[in-house]
Amino acid sequence: MKRNGMLTVLVIGSLLVLGRGDLSAEDLVETGICPQIRNTLSAPGEFLKRKNPLRKEPRHLKRGKVLALIKAKPLACKQCHGMKGNGMGAMAPNMDPKPRNFTCKMTMGTIPDGQLFWIIKNGSKGTSMPAYSHLSDERIWQIIHYIRSLSSEKNGVPE
Repeated sequence: MKRNGMLTVLVIGSLLVLGRGDLSAEDLVETGICPQIRNTLSAPGEFLKRKNPLRKEPRHLKRGKVLALIKAKPLACKQCHGMKGNGMGAMAPNMDPKPRNFTCKMTMGTIPDGQLFWIIKNGSKGTSMPAYSHLSDERIWQIIHYIRSLSSEKNGVPE
């Protein structure tokens, strides 16, 4: 408990330094950590340069959402990333590093599509992110459309 209190103080202090003093401790619990600083292994060049080949259509967003929240195996993405994609899923408290917060524009805006594809397909070494190598490329791109929509939502509706 003492460790969590110190972590909260550290995060709030960091946000104040970054000019985000408008967030309360309750906001942090609701929204997750933003921005998230990571040293994630980069995807190989041929993957890193990839762009999502699927058009951003409602059917792809819907399919990506169903996969992320219900059908993806070994675990639905929501178990770690949360129902809102904020990195606050049921399993997140026991993870270090914490799951990615897909609602954070500052973080998500810096991650190329190809990097997301690579991590979903292969997992992320040094984290709890498993590989979803059994998913088709199309399904992975649909998930990417959905998780990208989480950082561009206005009033709960993906742009």
